[in-house]
Parts: sequence; structure tokens; C-alpha cells
Amino acid sequence: MKFSLKKFSIAPVIALACFPSSAHKTTPEWIDNAVFYDIYPSSFMDSDGNGIGDLPGIISRLDYVKSLGVDAIWMNPIYKSAWFDGGYDIIDYYQVDPRFGSNRDVKRLVDEAHKRGLKVCLDLVPGHTSNKADWFRKAATEGPDGRYADYYIFADEISAKDSADIRKRYLLEDPDSSKLGPWVPTEEAKAGTPSDGKYTGNFYQKNYYPCQPALNFGFANPDPSKPWQQSVDAPGPKAVRREMKNIMAYWFDLGVDGFRVDMASSLVKNDKDKKETMRLWADMREWLDREYPGKVLIAEWGVPEQSLPGGFDMDFLLIHRSPGFKQITRGSVKDKSVGKDAFFEKTGIGAYDKFVEEYGGKYRKSKDFGYISLFSANHDINRLNSEGRDTPDQIKTFMTFLLTMPGVPFIHYGDEIMMRNVKGLPSVEGSREERSGTRTPMQWDNSVNAGFSTAPAEKLYLPVFTDNGKLTVEAQEKDPNSVLNFTRKLIRLRHEHPALANSGEWKSISDPARPYPWIYTRENDREIYVIALNPGGKAANASMPLTGAEKPVTLIANGNVKVKSAADGISLKMPGISSAILRIEK
Repeated sequence: MKFSLKKFSIAPVIALACFPSSAHKTTPEWIDNAVFYDIYPSSFMDSDGNGIGDLPGIISRLDYVKSLGVDAIWMNPIYKSAWFDGGYDIIDYYQVDPRFGSNRDVKRLVDEAHKRGLKVCLDLVPGHTSNKADWFRKAATEGPDGRYADYYIFADEISAKDSADIRKRYLLEDPDSSKLGPWVPTEEAKAGTPSDGKYTGNFYQKNYYPCQPALNFGFANPDPSKPWQQSVDAPGPKAVRREMKNIMAYWFDLGVDGFRVDMASSLVKNDKDKKETMRLWADMREWLDREYPGKVLIAEWGVPEQSLPGGFDMDFLLIHRSPGFKQITRGSVKDKSVGKDAFFEKTGIGAYDKFVEEYGGKYRKSKDFGYISLFSANHDINRLNSEGRDTPDQIKTFMTFLLTMPGVPFIHYGDEIMMRNVKGLPSVEGSREERSGTRTPMQWDNSVNAGFSTAPAEKLYLPVFTDNGKLTVEAQEKDPNSVLNFTRKLIRLRHEHPALANSGEWKSISDPARPYPWIYTRENDREIYVIALNPGGKAANASMPLTGAEKPVTLIANGNVKVKSAADGISLKMPGISSAILRIEK
């Protein structure tokens, strides 16, 4: 493979007609070089021996988090919950669930994190509550004039198709876990019966599971024949928007640094082009910048060219919305949307062309407004150490990619010690089998329950799997060649070299028709870096013509990567499953 760095250039940002004129173009300075660490609170550290992680447990492990070199923590929901969907069915946004501790513990966590130079971001779930929430019980039973009646979406009549979906749902083995159809009979929620035996509406609109009634942010282009479709500027949607600001303000006043926003694009209904949703978040951003400057909003949206101009500081590239991200990370021979194994699998028959095309387009369109965030895994997505990717060299190669791409990277707790994605686990609090494997307890040492909890093993939130003690913090701390220590080196390198950080320019420069190795560059006004990735099991070579007196310096390598310099350029010989970061010195 041959290519030239002389042709390296970045296309100008494309102006989109859908961008609002008041688009948010600045982000808090601390994000510019940030790496996030994401924590599922039930599984990180148990301080009281009940088998479930908690806030005091997280506080006790902050020194470890700091030792990774990360800059911020994002935690999944910690609010009072009915726990049907892993905390995403919220009863009270203003109270910490007793399983985790108290609101005072949040304040203590934030204070202790700030002492260590760490930021703390919570999870905001604006789209729905639990049907056990006090808001919903009152909305369902107090009639159309009740305070919370318009916080939700009620209808007395629904279409024949929607009624059929409800009947189908009842016939399923587990109807409570079904996502079928948009409507739920209000009586089914057992919200309580008012004196006249009637509810505010016969049906309510759900957001995900039947137990998650959608909050009412209004409808884009509401249908006059459907009175339950209120406009975004109706009193109910405006009240819900004020409530969300109050919720954020409450936690900001305790010192929290920002929010990751769950299902951020789903709030306004029937909003196909997302203009009203973008307008909603632009309003939120204007309020945020005025009242709480320096705080951040992280979108679970998956379309950064919409979310970032709409007011968010960063947006995740989501597997289910990104064929390109799936192509390189989660593909398999069984996945028809990919057609072959993922690029980061050792079979060496993958590709990255869809990713480069998709990511490159989104990057150019949005990079002046904020950041695209890539992740190693999360509470919904399989860990790195999963089928097709299960050796230290493979994890190191992927971490090299994750921590040398632009944007703000997120590391899922335990991926830095190569925790395994475990199959065949029971569903816990709505995790279903496919999500349980990425939510298992953090593995600290070789003591009881891998140091996560002193509870009996059968009382643990989920089982631990240390692979005979190899996959623990304690074991990997002692091994200079471990995934843990390699990840630390990558994070340190990213912080030390601005061109490798969040804002450095990015360009894929190798030939997608010959995908192994994949080579891209990161650059700013002073530096050029070359990242070479060969996750396939076979050796691969590349050559790079250079001009002038450039000399490549290998900053970090996974595997015995050989770099040879000559008058007309450099050549790389890469063994199977290897990676390298080179600096081109002028």
C-alpha cells in the first residue's frame, strides 16, 4: 500500500440549511482535551455489603479513576426508580435512590472528584418517567384540570391498529417488556382510581416499555383531529420544559458538571426533520449558558449534524444508527447489515470504508459546533472483550483507535482491564440477556467477589468473572504490558500531544480497497501524527512517501511494528493484531 502525506487536507465545514442561526458554537474549555469514564453505579463498588454498588463505593475508588488519566465521569441514572429498566424508569428526579445513598452523597462525590480534578456528569432521562411516579399517578387520576394532566399524553380513543398492537402485546410471554405499539391502557398502569372511577384518558403514550409513560414535549405539526397532539408551545409542553430546567438546576447547584441526555432526539413527537427538537435544545442551551456557564450537555442522539448545532456539546455515534460504526466494531458473519466480520476482529476480512465515509461526513458537518463521541462499550452495548475480540493485543489495538480519534472518547468501566462480556446471564432489572453481560460488577482484586462486595455471591447484582484472577485491577497493575497500563499510556499521550486530542484534524489516508492496515493522520499547526492499525491476524505492510527532512518517531506500539526510514519515505511492517502511533518530526 502506498499513499502520500503531501496530499493530506481537510475539507471545509459544510453549512447546512437546517442549522439554526443561533447555533451553539462554543464548548466549555475543559472538554477540549477530556476523556470520559462511564460507570454503571449498581456494578462499580458496593460499600455496605448488600451486593449492589453505591455512591460511597464510587467515592472510595476515585483515586483509581484518577490514576487512569481520565478527566470526567458519567454515571447512569441514580435517581429514585422502580427498577424495571435499570434506573431509566424514574419515580423522582430530585431524589437519589436509597440503594445508592442520599443526595448528600452526590454532593460528597462531586466534591471529592473535584479535589482530584475530575468532573462528574449525571444521566438525564427527559423523555419519560415510571408509571409509579407521583407526577403520573396524579396526571392519570386528577382529571384534565389537574396540575400534571398535560405532563403526559392521554387519549380517550386510539386507532384500530394501535388497539391491535395492544392485543398482540397481551398475548406475548412477557408483555411488560414489550416495545410493541405506542399506547397503553391507563388502567393497566394501576395508577389508582379516582372517586368517579374514571381516568384522565383511557390510554397513555409510552416511550419504551409500557411502564414508561412519555412526557409531553408537544408535537411538531399537530393534527387538529387528534386533540391529544398539543403544540410544542402549549401550556403542558412548556411546563414540562420548565420542569427539566428545574431538575438540571437542582443538580447543578450541588456541583454536578453536566448531563448525558437519554434519547435526546425523541422528545418532540412527529418531528421527522428534528427542527422542533433542535429548537427545544437550543432554548435549553441558551438558558444553560446564561445561568450555568461551563456545564455540558452530552446527547444520546447519533446525528451530530443535528444535535451539536442544536445546543449539545457532544453526541455519541450510536451503533444502531451508524452502519459505519457497526462495520468496524460489532459486525459478524450473522449480521447482514455488515456482510462480514467487523474490522476489529482477527479474521482480517473486515472493512472500514463505510465508517470513513459516514464518520468523515458527520465530522466535517459538525466539528465547528462540538464533538462526536466514540465509546468502547456502554450499559447497552457489548464490551470490547466479546466474541471475535478476546485477546489483549486485540483490545490494545481497539484502544489505540478509540484514544487517537477526534472528539471525546468514553471508556466503559472495566474495559481498561479487559473485562469479559459474559453470555447467558439472567435479565436483571430489564437488562435482558444481551445487556446483562456488559453490566457485571467491576473486578478489583482476588478477594471475595473480586473486591466488589462482601455480600454472599448469590446476592450480587450480577456475577463476577475474573478468568482465574487475570482480569482484575490488582493483577493488571502489576503487569507493565497489561491492557490497563497500555490504556494509561494512550490517555497520557493524548493529553501530551494536542494534535491527538479532541480538536486535532483527522484524515483517513490509506486505501479502503486494501483495508489492512488502516492508516489515518491527526494534525494541527505544529504536529502530524500517523496512526496505523492492523487488527487482522495476518501481517500487513504499508509505505508512506515523504518529502524534506521529516523523520518518524514511534511514540507507542502494540506488537513488534517495524518502521524503516529512507530518503523517499518510510515503510511499516506490522505483525498480525498490532498498532502504532508515529510522530512526523520536521
